Amino acid sequence: MARIVGGIGTSHIPAIGIAMAKQQCAEPYWRDFFQAYWPVRRWLNEVRPTVAVVIYNDHGLNFFLDKMPAFAIGAAANYRNADEGWGLPTLAPFQGDPAFSWHVIEALAAADFDLTTCQEMLVDHGFVVPMQLLWPDANSWPVRTIPIHVNTVQHPLPSPRRCLSFGEVLGHAIESWAANERVVVLGTGGLSHQLDGRRAGFINKPFDLFCMEKIVDEPEILAGYTIRELVRLAGTQGPELIQWLVMRGALGGGVRKLEGNYQVPISNTGSGLLLLEKAA
Repeated sequence: MARIVGGIGTSHIPAIGIAMAKQQCAEPYWRDFFQAYWPVRRWLNEVRPTVAVVIYNDHGLNFFLDKMPAFAIGAAANYRNADEGWGLPTLAPFQGDPAFSWHVIEALAAADFDLTTCQEMLVDHGFVVPMQLLWPDANSWPVRTIPIHVNTVQHPLPSPRRCLSFGEVLGHAIESWAANERVVVLGTGGLSHQLDGRRAGFINKPFDLFCMEKIVDEPEILAGYTIRELVRLAGTQGPELIQWLVMRGALGGGVRKLEGNYQVPISNTGSGLLLLEKAA
């Protein structure tokens, strides 16, 4: 059977991809941020996952304000990325796993989650930047991928509690797949940030650190917040935390924190990194 080996929470800021493309990782502004990923990459080299389930939010590449699903799952043989206007380079396509994707889709639908299924899907920086951060030296991507979009753009957004529940069903679906796969679940985005309006540049470091602490052993506390409360505490884009909650839900009850890092500011964002190992 498939087995979830762990989960990773990580920022997906487009400026990270630009810094990598311009080989700026060793510059003072970026050095500590990128060094924090080294132990996570060592862990990945040790456990060697075969599939990455990437929880992210589409930023207008597939969906826009006129059509924005709460949850969308890719079921394609491969996923290409395209420039959304940030000047990010186009990378090699990411291999999918359609059979595994459809298994996950059917399990979530059976649990009463309404999904948009995508047999063709472009992936933007929300998906691509975390993949680059975790596998920066790969000549070809070493994992097959299942992209899962969660709406954090057009209100109403799915609630934190709904996303934690989504993750729990996702975890059961993954581990009921009758194939010998090692799966890592990536929760991407955030943490606190606001890109426009009177609070542009807003970062709430104490709340970010609180979230990174509680999501390990007490994710239900974070699931108790409303989206409106997350906007107040973490900025307009702060609700991207719900993507971390999907990841945490997929890991189930017991986890062990292996790595954690917080950098502020990274491109006007509270940038978090968390590596959780699923209990045996």
